[in-house]
Amino acid sequence: MWFSTFREHILFALSGHVLFAKICSMLAPQHRSLVYLAYGLLAVWTSMGWTYVTLILSHCILLYSISLVKIRWLCFATGLCTLATFKCEPFVSWQAGFVEGDFELRHVLFYGGCGFTIMRCMSFALENCERKDGNYNILELLKYNFYLPFFYFGPIMTFDKFYVQVNKSDLTRKEREMWNISLQGLIHLGIILVVDVLFHFMYILTIPTDMKLLKNLSDWALVGLAYFNLVYDWVKAAVMFGVINIVSRLDHMDPPKPPKCITMLYVFAETHFDRGINDWLCKYVYDYLGGKHDNVVEELVATLCTFGVTTLWLGPCEVVLVWAFFNCFGLNFELWAAKFFSMEPFASFEMTMSEAMSRRVRGIFNTFNFWNIVLFNILALNSLDFAKLVAKRLLLKGFPITTIVVMFVTYCLIQVIKERERRQALIDDPDPLPAAPPPPTSSAAAPAAAPPVADPSKEKAE
Repeated sequence: MWFSTFREHILFALSGHVLFAKICSMLAPQHRSLVYLAYGLLAVWTSMGWTYVTLILSHCILLYSISLVKIRWLCFATGLCTLATFKCEPFVSWQAGFVEGDFELRHVLFYGGCGFTIMRCMSFALENCERKDGNYNILELLKYNFYLPFFYFGPIMTFDKFYVQVNKSDLTRKEREMWNISLQGLIHLGIILVVDVLFHFMYILTIPTDMKLLKNLSDWALVGLAYFNLVYDWVKAAVMFGVINIVSRLDHMDPPKPPKCITMLYVFAETHFDRGINDWLCKYVYDYLGGKHDNVVEELVATLCTFGVTTLWLGPCEVVLVWAFFNCFGLNFELWAAKFFSMEPFASFEMTMSEAMSRRVRGIFNTFNFWNIVLFNILALNSLDFAKLVAKRLLLKGFPITTIVVMFVTYCLIQVIKERERRQALIDDPDPLPAAPPPPTSSAAAPAAAPPVADPSKEKAE
């Protein structure tokens, strides 16, 4: 949506932020966080009116007051109740009346600004509960909330990370960092143009709404349409967050990365289109309640609470509830399957396999996982009827030819992804070489012949 109607407004506001931030970093870098706050407040005031700013400030003051008590569950409950006021009547209509004017962007900016404000205030409150000595002052909360690149569209950066990054004194850049930022900007500009062309000539989002046309499509066309719907939504999220991330990197920030490509998602634990929300949920709900994620009961409680908060964040409705149920089930089923196959005789049988054979066997299960992720997520993007039609064609009507061919191609793709991830893991986190033995002392007896030193490159290759 933001590609066509709202793109000019967003880019204009972000361009002003970049300009003022650059001037401040040159003249008074120690006060740059105050300049971010002032420009953010001014931009929100200009676009939405002073009554909307008053509404946002009232929520900030409320959650800041609760955070001073330093009771974690009370902060969480207050934040969720406040978030619920933007999802149910008559509170939504009453609060929407605080926005001045009637323009096309009004609805999106209202819900985006209010929703992300509540999540940021909850992060601030929970981090304040963890602070041992004293409290953060309310000015830090306002700096955090009114940082314009993140205000309306996210991504959410948890307060502890934002506080460290926005107050750091060393503003020197790494070698070739500006070159990388400029290159990413040109790449995203090119992707925006490509998406504009595809959106004009291809009806990826419109076709799934016409059930009469869908029933006349072939199995291959229907399966491909479902896959490209997810790819399109990923591209849209990746570009939007990518543009925002470029602006924040110019401010010497390290924002959450864009979402992982949908083609590389074959486990439910990594399925998300907003890495900021995912990090927020993992830090304050999923990891907090789930611990090490090796206990079935704790994992069930953690996933139910996580998807409960997610359902409230997205807005409770039939499609969201069905989507949350299936994704919650998929996340728990992965743990159940891992627990089951870790028992005998499966554990011993896998130990006799080579690493490559074990990866091939796991790839079979990941293949079915991949299409479960696709089917569960087109529920939220399109409709329940479209998801049911795709599942019926892929698993029932298209069996065996369509089913086997699609699964085989997906299996090969997953093997390529696994191999790429394995190589990248070796580059990012190489195995440490054993430490060299200490040299013998002069009083020691004549040492035996030293063993030949292993070639590090050969050892790494093995």
